[in-house]
Amino acid sequence: MPHSDLPVDPPPQSLTRADGTVLAYYKTTAGKARTEVANPPGLVFLGGFMSDMSGSKAQALEAYARARGRDFLRFDYRGHGASSGRFEEATVGAWADDAVAVLDELTAGPQILVGFSMGGWIMLLAALARPQRVAGLVGIAAAPDFTEDLIWARATTAQQAALESLGYVDNPSDYSETPYRITRRLIEEGRRHLLLAKPIPLTCPVRLIHGLADADVPWQTSLRLAEALESRDVEVTLVKGGGHRLSEPQDLARLEQVIEALSAG
Repeated sequence: MPHSDLPVDPPPQSLTRADGTVLAYYKTTAGKARTEVANPPGLVFLGGFMSDMSGSKAQALEAYARARGRDFLRFDYRGHGASSGRFEEATVGAWADDAVAVLDELTAGPQILVGFSMGGWIMLLAALARPQRVAGLVGIAAAPDFTEDLIWARATTAQQAALESLGYVDNPSDYSETPYRITRRLIEEGRRHLLLAKPIPLTCPVRLIHGLADADVPWQTSLRLAEALESRDVEVTLVKGGGHRLSEPQDLARLEQVIEALSAG
């Protein structure tokens, strides 16, 4: 949900997909570099499940990019925020495809993908699809395989029965008055993109940040991901007392430091 203390965005730009889906985005183009790193990679922010590009992490990264003369892109998946489409009709595969389209059509050169929660899964799928375009990955409470491990596995018998018979179940949200509508299609299609049960053939540098007090995505997920990645350059930062969002000033400062160090190589 948008934060009241954040600046109001002007109308976003839009990218129309071949299927008619319109993806809303904001793009910051590099100016005169104010960084010690020559020609640093661009940054792409990938948001979480039922979130949008107006959140504090996305806007903090945009400010960081502007201050350092770096390319930055934030966007809404279909069914999210200002983009077209109905949330309950989309799937993990469709959201990953949106991310690849944005990478292909709205960015140039190497990029660092920064994925929050579900965005951590999407960044992995996008990197697998376009490994030559990805200079590095930064996961914040990354949640690969969450449809299976965190939704289906945690569903009650009654909820699983509703998914099978009705095709959906509405779950309350801790972050919105609007409930999460989970569909059987989301669960079943998500199984085509599960990653953690086998080696993940990515070799780029990866940085994972996870709060030890995360009530939504277990911090152990980042350790499982680190183990599954084939890359030899993987670091995990565990934040004592940190929750799921990791949006406090110290969290945002840490994120910027991680990106700065990753950009330096």
